[in-house]
Amino acid sequence: MQDILSAICDPTRRAALALLWGGGEHCVCELMVRLDASQSRMSRHMKVLREAGLVLDRRDAQWVRYRRNPDLAPEFAAAIDAVLAAERVPERKVA
Repeated sequence: MQDILSAICDPTRRAALALLWGGGEHCVCELMVRLDASQSRMSRHMKVLREAGLVLDRRDAQWVRYRRNPDLAPEFAAAIDAVLAAERVPERKVA
């Protein structure tokens, strides 16, 4: 669990995970554009997510494509679902 929590503590990694969590595959170049990140930075972020077991990668010619790990333990997937859902909730103003 510590690896997963460490992996999702970064906002760019959470944003990348949100893009992948709905399904489908994305290459680093697509993630770079969507998240306004350099290739090296995005590749490093995806490596962290892969090493934590949250995403899988596959080589497609010169591209590396990433997708959600379908074999992630249900309790870890639920934790990611909760974190991503909490990010979508607008912050409340404190009076």
